[in-house]
Amino acid sequence: MSSNSNYYCSLLKICTETRNQTQAKKIHCHILKTVTNPETFLLNNLVNAYSKLGDLTYARYVFDKIPRPNIFSWNTILFTYSKSGNLSDMNYIFNRMPKHDGVSWNSLISGYASRGLVTEAVKGYNSMLRDGVINLNRITFSTMLILSSSQGCVDLGRQIHGQIVKFGFGSYVFVGCPLIDMYSKAGFVYDAKRFFDEMPERNVVMYNTMITGLLRCGMVEDSRWLFHSMQEKDSISWTTMITGLTQNGLYREGIDFFREMRIEGLAMDQFTFGSMLTACGGLMALEEGKQVHAFVIRTNHKDNVFVGSALVDMYCKCKSITSAEAVFKRMTHKNVVSWTALLVGYGQNGYSEEAIRIFFDMQRNGINPDYYTLGSVISSCANLASLEEGAQFHGQSIVSGLFSFTTVSNALVTLYGKCGSLEDANRLFNEMNFRDEVSWTALVSGYSQFGKANETIDLFQRMLAHGLKPDGVTFVGVLSACSRAGLVEKGYQYFESMVKEHGIVPVVDHYTCMIDLLSRAGRLEEARCFISKMPFPPDAIGWSTLLSSCRLHGNLEIGKWAAASLQELEPHNPAGYILLSSIYAAKGKWDNVAELRRGMRNKGVRKEPGCSWINYKGKVHIFSADDQTSLFSDQIYAELDQLNHKMIEEGYVPDMSSVLHDVEESEKIKMLNYHSERLAIAFGLIFIPPGLPIRVVKNLRVCGDCHNATKYISKITQREILVRDAVRFHLFKDGTCSCGDFW
Repeated sequence: MSSNSNYYCSLLKICTETRNQTQAKKIHCHILKTVTNPETFLLNNLVNAYSKLGDLTYARYVFDKIPRPNIFSWNTILFTYSKSGNLSDMNYIFNRMPKHDGVSWNSLISGYASRGLVTEAVKGYNSMLRDGVINLNRITFSTMLILSSSQGCVDLGRQIHGQIVKFGFGSYVFVGCPLIDMYSKAGFVYDAKRFFDEMPERNVVMYNTMITGLLRCGMVEDSRWLFHSMQEKDSISWTTMITGLTQNGLYREGIDFFREMRIEGLAMDQFTFGSMLTACGGLMALEEGKQVHAFVIRTNHKDNVFVGSALVDMYCKCKSITSAEAVFKRMTHKNVVSWTALLVGYGQNGYSEEAIRIFFDMQRNGINPDYYTLGSVISSCANLASLEEGAQFHGQSIVSGLFSFTTVSNALVTLYGKCGSLEDANRLFNEMNFRDEVSWTALVSGYSQFGKANETIDLFQRMLAHGLKPDGVTFVGVLSACSRAGLVEKGYQYFESMVKEHGIVPVVDHYTCMIDLLSRAGRLEEARCFISKMPFPPDAIGWSTLLSSCRLHGNLEIGKWAAASLQELEPHNPAGYILLSSIYAAKGKWDNVAELRRGMRNKGVRKEPGCSWINYKGKVHIFSADDQTSLFSDQIYAELDQLNHKMIEEGYVPDMSSVLHDVEESEKIKMLNYHSERLAIAFGLIFIPPGLPIRVVKNLRVCGDCHNATKYISKITQREILVRDAVRFHLFKDGTCSCGDFW
């Protein structure tokens, strides 16, 4: 080997380390000009340099120019194709080789394994054995174990384990780590632990792998014990514990480990910070999250896209959207995870329109959505009941091929269910190749919101028959359906089965459903007794639910109790005052109404203004009561006046109890005629073509008079009118409503 060859090889090594392909080509040119017959050693290094720099064309060109390639030459070009995934050329080179050694076989097997081709990798492994067991080494077994783990082939992994023992590789740490990982990923953590305990020698990597496996299987105490038994711990050991505790929902313990890690003075990487920020987000610990953010800046991790995305997610979960936006804007590099973190944050904090805007901004910036992004933006459309935009995303999911992902399909079922298109929701559900618990729950919730109790219960029973385990959200849907249909005894049965048969501990939402179930059915005294036996007091929604039913049934005594409890819990919540005012007004107690209004003014309590909106040609038209701001106000009011005359001819009588003001009857009628939902419906009648349903969303509960009036309007106009209020869906058709006048 000449000194010139050594010199050029040193220069090529520098080029590969600095990723300088241009300089490597200049050195190559210089070799061609100055070296008459380059040694095979030098040409091998050129092939290796081009391979590491990712230039397969030049690597192959140099290889083909080697007059007498040796085994290293063949293995270098073989490894190049194996690593790049060019399997056809890999096979071609392998079959041309005059002989094979362990490196050759490992390159072949690795090429198949990296593409998840189990059958081909196993064939290569068996051929390697036939060629001679002398070729086997720790890399062979490690590759096969990693393949078994990634593809979930436990039986293959067990066979490889047997051969590891047979050929005497059982004591190799390099082989032991992927074996432990394979068993724990497959759920056979005790097999992993037994192998770990039998190892004569264990290093920190093996400990870290075993701890990861234990945490993955939820064995937190065992992982903690093993961690503390380690004589030597590195930063990966600490990060493994922090990550595992966080993934098991033990956020506070994860934060405590982070603090200890800081005291130890160990270096932290993106995974440490990512897990810590997840823990802070899970606890909604904004102040601690800010402290971690400051530490991120001090340790120069602020430009790391992984850490930046975790910061956005943390601030969103802590409901600090402004901070999330600020971090996002400062990020020098954003990927699909970064954009999705902000998009999901907007959606979860009630800013669904902003979430949709972010999705379009992301696409304008050349970032293609993944299945999670698309599912999240569809969920935002569902929250807005924006069927038109949601349908566009449905089309995009088909074109992009993301529809096959269960996350996207589930979001679409939820969208159509929340927008009242139960036929579409049901059709999509039936077309899904795979349905999980979320799929069934989405359809159950859709039918439940529509008040279709029998269909909801039937779906729930089918879900159980398919062997799927319902969760708390599923039972909210079932209990709500029973409530809206007045199925009190059935609701009681499901509430008890949730605890006794499915082991689900009821949370406040389930108790609220039961309060609603009893109070809607007029069993208000029973509802009061149920509340007194609850393990915790109802939240604001629970008290409002009871109070709303007291208004419906005219029960002043329990209504006053519910209102007082709600005002004590949330003094600035207007529901307690407004609903109690309704009960007083219905009984003609106007002095009490006036007293409540004075109390609201003195305490600075403001009623949330009612509004309704309708989507037409991609634009949302919003209306409030007596609204005159629309460009089409004259047409809308003329349409309503015409309808009112026809309704009266059909027998419509205004329900004055819906007006909470002590004014003349004629004034009350005028106030009822121009509620926000009626304005939106009139707009729909004018502009939405016949044959298409009119879809209106209201932020509050539809009043009794508007509900009755809409039934008349649907009969007179022969139009389907779908109203989604704060409580449920109402499908008005031919003078009837899907809720059966129970809402």
